[in-house]
Amino acid sequence: MNPSRAHEPRYYLRLEAFHRVMHVFLMASFFGLAITGMPLRFNQADWAAAVAQGIGGFGAILFFHKLSALLLTVLFVIHLGYVARLAWQQRGRGIFWGPNSMVPQPRDIVDLYRHFRWFLGLGPRPSFARFAYWEKFDYWAVVWGMAIIGTSGYVLWFSSFFATLLPGWIFNIALLFHAEEALLAVWFIFAIHFFNNHIRPEKFPMDLVIFTGRVTEHELREERGEEYAELRREGTLEAIRTDPPERWLVNLGWLLGTSAVVAGFVLMGLTILAFVAE
Repeated sequence: MNPSRAHEPRYYLRLEAFHRVMHVFLMASFFGLAITGMPLRFNQADWAAAVAQGIGGFGAILFFHKLSALLLTVLFVIHLGYVARLAWQQRGRGIFWGPNSMVPQPRDIVDLYRHFRWFLGLGPRPSFARFAYWEKFDYWAVVWGMAIIGTSGYVLWFSSFFATLLPGWIFNIALLFHAEEALLAVWFIFAIHFFNNHIRPEKFPMDLVIFTGRVTEHELREERGEEYAELRREGTLEAIRTDPPERWLVNLGWLLGTSAVVAGFVLMGLTILAFVAE
């Protein structure tokens, strides 16, 4: 630790550089898909034509849409490899069950119940482990999206090949699933995900942990009380202590995060207006 920073709040590492870099590329691929996909979905809207013209036409939009899809697919495969490696190294301990797992568990239902009681002023604020129930919901929403949107997208992309294997009506279903599920994903990310991570009172106007990877001791103790207590019991809390985030990293996080939130809300508003006008 840097002695000159001893007077500052204690910081602890929550996200490794690998996860933060993956998230930045995930943001880039999702925004690429959203900005190019929504004009295709609402191609009759004036703003869709303007976006298409700014990018180079609907042909260019389709090209960048496929490029973003490839990037997202690569990220998904890398993540699956990462999970498989952890499962092999730890023999499944903690990956598929337990307080550090992203797999939904009975305690998440209890946490949800206690959280709503706290919302209504009927009970104390609940204490969460490393991953809260809403984070698991976000995670599995992405997995579901990859399964539905990704599969239908590749069927439409390589329609000539799949036409030799599948009946023609499948492509109508694939187009419907791809368009509507993508719209749902855009609304979910720009409304629910953004609220959970940036707009809720504890984090407003921005949660920088996804960019800096660090949380203060106060944040860790108040927001992840069970994890904090477990780390103290195991004597591993000091092992994840780290320096405060560098100023350039904080500024970069503010720039990327604010740009994403503003762009997301604008695009969500445009899609809602176009959807209502249909």
